[in-house]
Amino acid sequence: MSLCNLCNLCSNIFFMKKVLITTKLLPEGLTQIKELFKLIIPEKDIFSREEIKQLLPQCEAMLPTFSVKVDKEIIDAGTNLKIIANYGVGYNNIDIDYARSKEIAVTNTPYPVTEPTAEMAFALLLAVARRISECDRKLRITNGLEWGLLKNLGVAVYGKKLGIVGLGRIGKAIARRAIASGIEVVYFNRNRISPEEEIDLHVHYCPFDELLKISDFISISTPLTDETHHLIDSPQFDLMKQNAVLINTARGAVINEEALVKALQSGKLWGAGLDVYEFEPKITEELLLMDNVVLAPHNGTATIEARNAITAYACNCIIEFFKGNSISVVN
Repeated sequence: MSLCNLCNLCSNIFFMKKVLITTKLLPEGLTQIKELFKLIIPEKDIFSREEIKQLLPQCEAMLPTFSVKVDKEIIDAGTNLKIIANYGVGYNNIDIDYARSKEIAVTNTPYPVTEPTAEMAFALLLAVARRISECDRKLRITNGLEWGLLKNLGVAVYGKKLGIVGLGRIGKAIARRAIASGIEVVYFNRNRISPEEEIDLHVHYCPFDELLKISDFISISTPLTDETHHLIDSPQFDLMKQNAVLINTARGAVINEEALVKALQSGKLWGAGLDVYEFEPKITEELLLMDNVVLAPHNGTATIEARNAITAYACNCIIEFFKGNSISVVN
């Protein structure tokens, strides 16, 4: 058999396999996988839970987005399922332990989300500190904003201290942006990075409670686990500096949202910038009414480039898995 015929045979074997993609994605990221597999993609935005359960039995692979809860019921519906390639770095939407018990691999997409998420975190920091969103809103209302030398004052970021909780890939990318802007960076991480890397990044390790006490800005970049659920709660807000700014681009439940509202209402915090929420997509009503809170709809990775890169990365996990090549799994 010629090499060309062998390649065609392999392609045909792949194309017999079906991949359920739960959410309509940009087509550019699907370029490679659509040549090898039969894709089942919603015509509108997203498949319903019932549609997923009906379609999944015929599929060997699944590509869910973070809004799709892949629990025991969904996994059990995937009677032929071999791999779940999650769209995004976070995978708390998937019961990874149950998937492991069913010998189903679970992957995520850590690399494509790094820079766009860091961009969002730093954009939120600037927007809160300089009251950009608040002033924009009020300028669009007749007599909504009073001009003046001592009106609409924000706080400077240059020369201030940023505490990063979780110095993984995203945390490091945030640190690089902060250092370039003249901000001192301290960090807390479960595992301290090497002294050489600390020197290279110009960051300093700080115990968690001390970081909360000394930071003017605090950015959360930790995954959501049992240990990090409500990592930031009333006792932690009490430790923070008066007029500190809190930024969260990680997962909403890392912060106790009720305690956050109280810290904002009491004037303890200058403000908060949030891309994620504890009861997402529901947002606590009080947050919607506060001028010193900047809100984004969980779109830290919402650039055309990032969306395509995440799609391509998740698809490549599926391709390499069925080729029998080594892939990194989270379960």
